Amino acid sequence: MKTSKFNFEWLCNRKTMAVLACLFLASGVSVEAKEKAPKNAPVFTNFVYQGDDKIYKENPLQSGEFYNPILQGCYPDPSITRKGGDYYLVNSSFAMFPGVPIFHSTDLVNWKQIGHVLDRESQLKVEDCGISAGVYAPAISYNKNNDTFYMITTQFSGGFGNMVVKTQDPMKGWSDPIKLQFGGIDPSLFFDDNGKAYLVHNDAPDRGKEQYEGHRVIKIWDYDVENDRVIPGTDKIIVDGGVDIKKKPIWIEGPHIYKKDGRYYLMCAEGGTGGWHSEVIFVADDPKGPYTPAPSNPILTQRYFPQNRANKVDWAGHADLVEGPDGKYYGVFLAIRPNEKDMVNAGRETFILPVDWSGDFPVFENGLIPLECKLKLPKGVEYKAGKDGFFPNGNFKFEDSFASDSLDLRWIGLRGPREKFISIAKKGGLQITPFATNIKEVKPTSTLFYRQQHSSFSASTTLKFKPKAENELAGLTCYQNERFNYVFGVTKKDKDYLLVLAKTAKGQTTIVASTKIDVEAPVSLQVVADGNDYRFNYAVEGGEYTNLGGTVSGDILSTNVAGGFTGSLIGLYATLTNDIRP
Repeated sequence: MKTSKFNFEWLCNRKTMAVLACLFLASGVSVEAKEKAPKNAPVFTNFVYQGDDKIYKENPLQSGEFYNPILQGCYPDPSITRKGGDYYLVNSSFAMFPGVPIFHSTDLVNWKQIGHVLDRESQLKVEDCGISAGVYAPAISYNKNNDTFYMITTQFSGGFGNMVVKTQDPMKGWSDPIKLQFGGIDPSLFFDDNGKAYLVHNDAPDRGKEQYEGHRVIKIWDYDVENDRVIPGTDKIIVDGGVDIKKKPIWIEGPHIYKKDGRYYLMCAEGGTGGWHSEVIFVADDPKGPYTPAPSNPILTQRYFPQNRANKVDWAGHADLVEGPDGKYYGVFLAIRPNEKDMVNAGRETFILPVDWSGDFPVFENGLIPLECKLKLPKGVEYKAGKDGFFPNGNFKFEDSFASDSLDLRWIGLRGPREKFISIAKKGGLQITPFATNIKEVKPTSTLFYRQQHSSFSASTTLKFKPKAENELAGLTCYQNERFNYVFGVTKKDKDYLLVLAKTAKGQTTIVASTKIDVEAPVSLQVVADGNDYRFNYAVEGGEYTNLGGTVSGDILSTNVAGGFTGSLIGLYATLTNDIRP
């Protein structure tokens, strides 16, 4: 991945990035706005998202195969745990609300989203932070000693810092957060067979001992399960810098401890979450070390291959291991699939690979060669993606008529609950009660988002909206963050109703194009992306689509240009503080 020095540091220095973002930048949800909607509140119907990636057309599934990644779009930093035959997986969510999507599987291939871990305002306070702040690197684990699940994470907002929530049934919700008194990021819990517990995390070196930019350490603490706290004075550095500090490795992070055959294995990400990302492994005879690195590190990476390779998968790392139903180990991890311009628009996605642990150390099978889009199904597993509530893969279609009393879990808000601005209209469709904020502000917005999950796709919706004044706007947005986005919506100027396409880059908004439009009939809005080329189209009263603004670049929707850790989102957007004035 070719990036500027600024963007590379943005990608690697996760803690600094989160602090800067704050400074300047569950179950089905009942669809009922808490505030009374105005009579002319916009109503959206018939949302359709269709993936159209070339790789899936050229690589159709054969019998006994499934697609990788298993979660397409912005589902980064996966962590996984097991209780019996049930597997649970969580992802980072940053300032998205609700936070930390959680998935369930019995076979590691077919996944259903069962909700979000942080689905209440008492758990998640992200109302005033940039989209790439908020919740980082959640780690989920099951403690068989007390039959309890834990999700531990760093929340860079709301005064939380490092925190943990608990439940005995992930299907039934989680506790309020318990604040933990230690610094650093990426905490993870390990529960030993003898009832003891430990916490590992990334941290800065001891004061005055930092040797280079990106020098980090892994610490371990004894953890008090009864009182949910680290035990003061028990902290110890178990990895300094990384596998070999003489080579100045950067950003050792995302640690997890596993126990196998009486020995303790510490697995970490190394190299930053960009082009030098990798996964490395250490071993010890005691959970507090000393830890010895494997001689064959890294055990997973994509950094050694030509940048112009076809169907490139890159940035692989930040992994977690679990024993599968067949007794074989598997690893979930993040990676990206850039478009033809090497732009990362869909964000970091969740992949899976089988792991060979027949030797002294685990190794991701085919994790040290260019990753492919298909894997063989484990024996006896049927591929059910897109059926019976299981998450889809490949070039799937997602449709929502908004006819249900509950909202699909794939819809998310930003910095605040969706329930505060959405409701079902009397004549059907999703009604948005607009806030007096717009998407360039670091505040909750009245926008319902769906993740971009392909490089090439189309997304469309039908809008019924008659604005009363210039400050009102409703429509579609393609949104990377508060400073980089497109808005394609209906507003008013004098006595005319206008459809406008606006581009915001580096926080500065320019109007790409606008046209007068009849708002007495519903208008259909559509965005079509072909890799890095985006086109915004409209149709009135079921007619043919007409383009507005020509072909525009999707580069501002990429991590390369916009920075941060999220992928591009497609939003149904309404505001009472429109500042796009043709």
